[in-house]
Amino acid sequence: MNIGQAARGSGISTKMLRYYESVGLLTTVRRTEAGYRVYSQDDVGTLRFVRRARDLGMPLDRIKHLIGLWQDEGRSSADVKRVATEHVVELRARITELTRMCEALEHMADACHGDHRPECPILEELADEGHCAPTPPEAARRKHRQGAAGKSPFGALQGVA
Repeated sequence: MNIGQAARGSGISTKMLRYYESVGLLTTVRRTEAGYRVYSQDDVGTLRFVRRARDLGMPLDRIKHLIGLWQDEGRSSADVKRVATEHVVELRARITELTRMCEALEHMADACHGDHRPECPILEELADEGHCAPTPPEAARRKHRQGAAGKSPFGALQGVA
């Protein structure tokens, strides 16, 4: 089948299909004498595998490793499980980081009046001017965590890029 048919059959765009081939997720695809790619049903199955793994947020190097395990009939399921559980740990860390970012943004939004005035604690905090006053519960938590030194209540954003 041609690239368009393989793309439709796998749910991956032709552009991404070419890219996945270039980074080695597909074994060398056959070509016609005119240079057109010819995909097999196995290639489409591999592309579906890639799409599903990408839907789960897996990076390409991990997907490449999983494809190798998938195609190795002598594999150990423990090896596959290890790859999956490593990814779960990374996803949970990202969730924690995103949760902290959401909380920091919510605090900034709560500190903003959101009216016609030009003063904006959100912009001030993002500019690292730190003019936003923490809410009393946040101030107490911060004092407890950091001692009397007192830093910005939006410290969750510091170091997040």
